[in-house]
Amino acid sequence: MTVDNTRTDAQWRAELSPEQYRILREHGTEPAFTGEYWDHHEVGEYCCAACGEPLFSSRTKFDSGTGWPSFYQALNADAVAEKTDSTHGMVRVEALCRRCGSHLGHVFPDGPAPTGMRYCINSASLRFQKNQD
Repeated sequence: MTVDNTRTDAQWRAELSPEQYRILREHGTEPAFTGEYWDHHEVGEYCCAACGEPLFSSRTKFDSGTGWPSFYQALNADAVAEKTDSTHGMVRVEALCRRCGSHLGHVFPDGPAPTGMRYCINSASLRFQKNQD
């Protein structure tokens, strides 16, 4: 994973809202069914809220019933890094922005075809870019 370590902690705190900082930089999560994008249906791309890197397409978004935005694949193979997360007494796969290393959410093997994967992502980790067509 190539991580952009050019910003200091103070810079991240100045650039992000307190909620975004807690989630993106401290690996937090938002309560289910509260985020801006869990029930969002516009056409476009979801980018990292910290660095702007394009991460997911609305074409791969689906309603998982979990209360978080869910996608069955990343925009491309280089967009999202995965890392084993063994916090909170369980083993999961953490999803991180490959560009800046920010926490996005987790990846589970219970998604729909064609990948069978579910990227369960915090809305606060995302910024939506609507298609201009």
